[in-house]
Amino acid sequence: MNQDTTTSSSPPPPQTTTTTHHLSPPQGLTEEEFISLKPSITDYHTYTLSPSQCSSLLAQHIHAPPDIVWSVIRRFDKPQTYKHFIKSCHVADDFVMSVGCTRDVNVISGLPANTSTERLDILDDEKRVMGFTIIGGEHRLRNYRAVTTVHEMMMDVGPTGGCVVLESYVVDVPEGNTEEDTRLFADTVVKLNLQKLASVTEAMARGSDSPPSRFRGS
Repeated sequence: MNQDTTTSSSPPPPQTTTTTHHLSPPQGLTEEEFISLKPSITDYHTYTLSPSQCSSLLAQHIHAPPDIVWSVIRRFDKPQTYKHFIKSCHVADDFVMSVGCTRDVNVISGLPANTSTERLDILDDEKRVMGFTIIGGEHRLRNYRAVTTVHEMMMDVGPTGGCVVLESYVVDVPEGNTEEDTRLFADTVVKLNLQKLASVTEAMARGSDSPPSRFRGS
């Protein structure tokens, strides 16, 4: 009697790629600035992508000291301070700002989103690195992860000093959408947020708001 010797094999895992943000400067950075920031880009803004994901890296010059800028970015519980499209943000009564904590965000009307539940992945006050992942909610940004870093830069901007903020993300490309469309949508949101961050923190640096004297542990 003949025996079927055919064995079933598991489908090969999807091929992945690694982002190349460290190979060319994002819009707005000079080659010299990019070279100085390349180690941080390699360390904090590199992602492994599946075929159904896309990624981007954006930069924003801000004419304010990095400590002031970081004091706003690090407030995971108050993203509405500089993020355009957030109507409100809620955290638990016993909220402690540490890796693993979460926030529930309500989005303004007019966007293809209503709510977003987000988890803090990294918060490094010394290196000025913050990262989070969207883990739930009603929105189109599935498996969205982002990292924001603040870097002191030499700028001819007077006594307040200056810095560059880098923000990168990785996100799924929704079914029926192209990679280009998905990146354009996410890039637009991030760019507007970074521009508002610049406006808010530059006003703080000019003294129209009182920046916190200490941010650690707040």
